[in-house]
Amino acid sequence: MRETLTVSLPPRTKRLIARAATESGLTTSEYVRMAIHRKLWQDALTEARRVAVPRARAKGIVTDEDVFALIS
Repeated sequence: MRETLTVSLPPRTKRLIARAATESGLTTSEYVRMAIHRKLWQDALTEARRVAVPRARAKGIVTDEDVFALIS
């Protein structure tokens, strides 16, 4: 089941979104849903890194090579 969210945008922003959606072959709703989804993933990744990086560094895991050595 879908729910509707109403968002107020300045006219210029609305035009830019509509143009980008058209150029992407998407409806405006699809484009905005994808943009929100992408932002949520970015925020989740940022939070995961915020927690994981200090823990990894505390264990001496600093480089990609350190990670590969642990999982190989």
